[in-house]
Amino acid sequence: MCGISFSLSSSKPTSSTQETCTLLQKRGPDSYKTYTAQKDISAQDGVSPPLSYYLTFTSTVLSLRGDHVYTQPLVDLTTQSVLCWNGEAWKIDGERVQGNDTERVFNLFLQAVDSDQNDSVERMAEAIASLSGPFAFVFYDAIKSRLFYSRDCLGRRSLLQGFDENGNLKICSICDSASMDCFKEVGTEGVCTIDLARYQDPSISPRELCQIETLPWSSAASPPAGHIVCPSFLLPGAATDERPKRKSIPPMNTSLPTEQPPALTTDSVFVEQLESKLRQSLELRIQNVPVPPGYIAGQTAKTAVLFSGGLDCTLLARLSHDILPLDEPIDLLNVAFENPRVAAAAKANQQKSPSSPPPLSIYENCPDRITGRSAHVELQATCPGRTWRFIAIDIPYAETLAHRDQVKRLMRPHNTEMDMSIACALYFASRGQGTAQTDPSAQLPTPDTPSPIYTTSSRVLLSGLGADELFAGYGRHSVAFNRGGFKDLIAEIDLDVSRLGSRNLGRDDRVLSHWGRETRFPFLDEEFVAWVLRAPVWKKCGFGLPETEATAGIDSEKLALRLVALRLGLVKVSREKKRAIQFGARTAKMETGRSRGTDALS
Repeated sequence: MCGISFSLSSSKPTSSTQETCTLLQKRGPDSYKTYTAQKDISAQDGVSPPLSYYLTFTSTVLSLRGDHVYTQPLVDLTTQSVLCWNGEAWKIDGERVQGNDTERVFNLFLQAVDSDQNDSVERMAEAIASLSGPFAFVFYDAIKSRLFYSRDCLGRRSLLQGFDENGNLKICSICDSASMDCFKEVGTEGVCTIDLARYQDPSISPRELCQIETLPWSSAASPPAGHIVCPSFLLPGAATDERPKRKSIPPMNTSLPTEQPPALTTDSVFVEQLESKLRQSLELRIQNVPVPPGYIAGQTAKTAVLFSGGLDCTLLARLSHDILPLDEPIDLLNVAFENPRVAAAAKANQQKSPSSPPPLSIYENCPDRITGRSAHVELQATCPGRTWRFIAIDIPYAETLAHRDQVKRLMRPHNTEMDMSIACALYFASRGQGTAQTDPSAQLPTPDTPSPIYTTSSRVLLSGLGADELFAGYGRHSVAFNRGGFKDLIAEIDLDVSRLGSRNLGRDDRVLSHWGRETRFPFLDEEFVAWVLRAPVWKKCGFGLPETEATAGIDSEKLALRLVALRLGLVKVSREKKRAIQFGARTAKMETGRSRGTDALS
């Protein structure tokens, strides 16, 4: 995980604001470096008077690959080309990358734009298309004076672009401005590129001259307004409708059953394959994680799970047990909030029935805390010998208010009540600071017997995000099936998957990364997504399928994943219902009033 900042100016080098630099260092605490390149255009180029423009690159690094910190930006001494890389190239051309990936990616890009080649744009597009994993980057080809920048096709890493008040182009992992109107998220439709050789008039600002070309992924939608599709992106000798091998999101299987589909069971071929494919995705993300600062073997963790006790995150925790050494603890990060509105209602109910037993604490009564503790018990029972450390992250309302402006700053340009509700939960969960418990049967801490505060040492967080979109986990999927059968269900899933890259992953990345940790999404591995999308819809969920003794009482949403959970001994977890994080952690509607999730923040 890294922080990226880039600026292009025709007057003088332009750095990020001090506030932005501080926030970038929170994302990448292991190194911080700035590099400025100057490009001079002289009278020999037909420009008089001579013109210079300045490219300023800043990178911070959270080192999670290789045996030492690879300081960025990387600068090639021969060509003066520059790379700022924020990502994880798990594979290149289908081959797993061992050790540090940043240098591998840099060398790949340098080879693509080699000075002896005339088709550097096409070769660069092919190089980017060969990467598998989450990424955002800025790369400057100093030989051809061309800038490339992009996010991966699912948008798993944040990258924003905009122009400051002086008309300078800025590209950054977070908003580098007090105004959220200056920055927009870089699209996930393809690779953005700018031909800097156009800068040959000192009276024209970068804002006026920046013509951003979009090199689209093969199945991407139309580029955003203000971008043009680069016709030279077609590969030499290719037909006019051919694109590089990489696709933005592969097409979904839209076939309809011609007869009654068979029931899904725990020993169905698809369910067995699903467990195997998910395990493979997870292995890439949790094996060979470097020792984090303060790590004590057998006592602290390298891996933690954003843990509500729901199906998706508990399944990842359970599979992690099969992959990681038994003596390596796994931390379960469970967040609960003091919600004044809910607390007031509970107090009023208690006053009406004073003889009723005292309720659980405001934190222990949160839905995600209840399911989290239940899932902790089941993990401990099914995986003996493993230390499962349940971290109860309790956030008083006063602390929520104290951090509200910081969360609002990080999530920009997103700015709604719902954004804030979700971002607050992710922000405090990823901080990983609470009271720790390894024995589910032990007495819970009380105000009279508080537990010491524990902060997870893990720099790698696992998230179950993506499972609902792929396996029909939302209530609207049930509505769609009831309305129009498999046809409408397929259309609803297809819509969800197709807009993954343009929704909220950038916002989540900006918030989750603030504490110097990297969140990884096994359900959003490209190969896993492609495999799931190729399967017919009736193998992924239980709508329209006959019920069996094993599936009695189990929801149709994400049925295939529920059956994987059953195969692994997670009986109670397999029956957990979907619940949005803002309701499970109780960050939604903290104040009384009629505000809606779509309302803009003041």
